[in-house]
Amino acid sequence: MLEAHLRDALLKLRDEVGKVLTNKTNELKHQIARLEGETGYGNRGRHSSLKGRKVAVKYRDGSANAWAGRGAQPVWLREKMKAGAKLEDFAVYKSVAARKVSPKKSKTRRRAKR
Repeated sequence: MLEAHLRDALLKLRDEVGKVLTNKTNELKHQIARLEGETGYGNRGRHSSLKGRKVAVKYRDGSANAWAGRGAQPVWLREKMKAGAKLEDFAVYKSVAARKVSPKKSKTRRRAKR
């Protein structure tokens, strides 16, 4: 009888502890949501509009290795620079003037008639 009474008391205590923990968890979730709204960290789902876009190659060597100049330098470029080469040696456009004259035709948009 005493064992059954203790078991019932422990089960009741466990349920009460569970309720208190659930209430505290919900309270903390609400506080975090409120703080995210104030600081702007809640907008984590938005990505940059430039993410995933292709970028023109800026550096290329003779063995078809290419790098757009974004992110970490590739291994092939690092090794050649350690060997004494300069970054400008691999530039696709050697000067600023050459970069302005692009071989691509610019696309002109026609204005819609109103």
